[in-house]
Amino acid sequence: MRIREIRAMRGPNYWSIRRHKLIVMTLDLEDYEQKPTNKIDGFYERLKEMFPGMYEHRCSVGSPGGFFQRVQEGTWMGHVIEHIALEIQTLAGMDVGFGRTRGYGEEGVYHVVFAYLEEKVGKYAAKASVRIAEALSENKEYDLSEDIQEMREIRERERLGPSTSSIIDEAVSRGMPWIRLNRYSLCQIGYGVNQKRIQATVSSDTSSIGVEIACDKEDTKHLLEQANIQVPKGEIIRSEAGLKESVEYLGYPLVIKPINGNHGRGITINIQNWEEALEGFEAAKKVSRSVIVEKYITGDDYRLLVINYRLVAAAKRTPAHVIGDGKSTIQELIDEVNKDPRRGYGHEKVLTMITVNDMTENILKSKGYTVDSVIDKDEILHLKDTANLSTGGTATDVTDIVHPENIFMAERIARVIGLDICGIDVMTSDISKTLDETGGAVLEVNAGPGFRMHLAPTEGLPRNVASHVMDMLYPSGTTARIPIVAVTGTNGKTTTTRLIAHMVKMMGHKVGYTTSDGIYIQNHMLDKGDCTGPVSAEFVLKDPTIDFAVLETARGGLLRAGLGFHHCDIGIVTNIAPDHLGLKGINTIEQMARVKGVIPETVLPDGYAILNADDELVYDMRKNVKCNVALFSMDEENERIKKHAKNNGLSAIYENGFITICKGTWKMRIVKAVNVPLTYGGKARFMIQNVLPAVLTGYIRGFDLRDIKMALESFIPSAAQTPGRLNLFKFKNFDVLLDYAHNAAGMSALHKFIENLEGKPKVGIIAGIGDRREEDNIAMGKLAAIMFDEVIIRQDKHLRGKTEEELIGMLKKGIAQHNPETPVLVFKSEKEAITHAITNARPGSLITMCSDVVPDALKLVMEFKEKEAEKLYEFTKEDIPNQN
Repeated sequence: MRIREIRAMRGPNYWSIRRHKLIVMTLDLEDYEQKPTNKIDGFYERLKEMFPGMYEHRCSVGSPGGFFQRVQEGTWMGHVIEHIALEIQTLAGMDVGFGRTRGYGEEGVYHVVFAYLEEKVGKYAAKASVRIAEALSENKEYDLSEDIQEMREIRERERLGPSTSSIIDEAVSRGMPWIRLNRYSLCQIGYGVNQKRIQATVSSDTSSIGVEIACDKEDTKHLLEQANIQVPKGEIIRSEAGLKESVEYLGYPLVIKPINGNHGRGITINIQNWEEALEGFEAAKKVSRSVIVEKYITGDDYRLLVINYRLVAAAKRTPAHVIGDGKSTIQELIDEVNKDPRRGYGHEKVLTMITVNDMTENILKSKGYTVDSVIDKDEILHLKDTANLSTGGTATDVTDIVHPENIFMAERIARVIGLDICGIDVMTSDISKTLDETGGAVLEVNAGPGFRMHLAPTEGLPRNVASHVMDMLYPSGTTARIPIVAVTGTNGKTTTTRLIAHMVKMMGHKVGYTTSDGIYIQNHMLDKGDCTGPVSAEFVLKDPTIDFAVLETARGGLLRAGLGFHHCDIGIVTNIAPDHLGLKGINTIEQMARVKGVIPETVLPDGYAILNADDELVYDMRKNVKCNVALFSMDEENERIKKHAKNNGLSAIYENGFITICKGTWKMRIVKAVNVPLTYGGKARFMIQNVLPAVLTGYIRGFDLRDIKMALESFIPSAAQTPGRLNLFKFKNFDVLLDYAHNAAGMSALHKFIENLEGKPKVGIIAGIGDRREEDNIAMGKLAAIMFDEVIIRQDKHLRGKTEEELIGMLKKGIAQHNPETPVLVFKSEKEAITHAITNARPGSLITMCSDVVPDALKLVMEFKEKEAEKLYEFTKEDIPNQN
């Protein structure tokens, strides 16, 4: 078997609107296409032995054991690999269940699709599942445990930490969008101007000076002392001499810790003698140059969590420990504790497994133990100096018993340090009593405190502390979203996108938009090229200066990784035509419609899907949406429009020369099409069609009809405003038309336009496209022969899998089908073709260039235009009489 490609979906996609995290593996079964599972001796038995948990896989049978039944009856290896990929992720602690296997369109080649939680784990599972299937088929030994452990380790490296995850989960539960900004814990919640950022539990609203103070234990202690808050007596030292003075002044027991540190690193507690003090000093020095020596306060370790200056949770923390039974070794006791199903690797479960590290060995050594020692029955042996859950500690929720004075103290400390989210470590014998009563003290104030102990305490009530963070970041009445308009279809996407962006900008919005020629933030091009995929969409949505997004969304990005957003407010589908078929397993126009149909299906319930009622495939998309539907049509008599109007539906039509919005049967005429520059006096009917969804967008967004009219009248087609979309250049003796038409539907629309233009002869410059089917290129050639008196074939800049000779041959074949006598010239490059056409242009001719690399063609045509202007200027200068 051979893996052709592995893609990770990260948003709504062709395979599932709801399940965003999917691996799509294109797998060639090769010889295994002829080997269903019931034809491989012993395969079923070996599979069942390796994966007994697969009994729960119901498969199409719909009951436990259903998948095993399919294997016994005989199923294809791609289907088996899908289920193996799901099961091994589950065994590694990532419970996933969605999968499907579908034909790619070639014999023996399949799309194997399955869910993942962590992308890199999903990709690893794809490869591992193929290896496992081959080993089972060939009856070879396979060590599954290595794959399981590797996936666990990848997950721990790649996943968000539990605190960050809890905040993101809370945001998602509230319907708020989010984006991960790096491979660590920096995340963005919300879009554009309404975004907030979090990193672990530090937010973009958190005071940087507050974080700096909390990270400096000396400054923290000084401020708390000034505020009359109980803290342990202590000193800052940097040398062994300073340590000696501190020991003599404070006396034992002591705690030594680095001045800058977290997660318990470099801390030594309950120091009873000089030797232990020296060891603690050296451990702290490894973390920071300056070291704190404090009087060790006895009692229990409590964490008080304050969010938005209110106490929201409290937990009693206990260091990792074992309890002796008088017969088991310490290592055996640790192993027994780690059998608790709540304990797992890293952060995968509520509790973390206890490991023996240097800190543990030092504790054992100080007590005269080793891991092979047997401790007395009921003896409690702490294995860590700190009570962190990440080192195997446990937590008990005590929120409901915290003394009111201690609550007041914690909330006051947050104000003193200046932290909207902080964790306060308190040592006291009883948190239900004041620190004055117990002799307790505040040990530390932590910026970015961990939430894990509160979200899932070992004992007591779990607290949804993340909800308090979201309440703080987005108070009632605020939103994390900005309006998003998504535009898709085969033709007309870019023009529609640009027109909507122009209209929205005129209404005072700061717009970010993506097109097939670049990314624009407030009309500034920040990236050049085809920017219609999910990365470009995220670029716009991450920009903190915009308050409105208009996103052209093409097939390529959707199939490569899914959408770059989960929901939009308006989803527009312009049309569906046979283009890009035969790529990525999309072989029919119906499949292409399913790809494009992802956009309207992601519209929010109170939003609108704007659909072309003249296109049956687009019109049918209304059946799958869960939002309002608006229609547009070039035909007022369209029965679909009439039926929609009877139901008081919203539509836009072209009627009696007007661009008109209809609400039910009521008409609101916006403007005559001849007065809209984009339509070239109404000659470009396909441009009128692009205008219709744009005016619907404006109306839905609540724009005044007069403002919509003004936007249409002020949107001038030009190389700057609409590059490569009907750019007409008038030279002295001939005209040049540049357009992006790159498929049969686009060429047909262009044909109707140039029929209305004067110009003879009509010369067309075309190119074959390497990633189109042979019949598509032949059709392009035939259309060119119908449209033009002369045809110039240029070789495409990107061959995309075919040779120059093949592409030229396909176009010539199409030209010959219509008229074998059509004059045809062939040039090596677009530059040569354009140069020849312009330098040899006959008076009165119209040269039409169909270009896929618009910026290059535009630049060359404009250079010729400038040269002509310079010559005319020189000629005019010579005709002006000398005034001297």
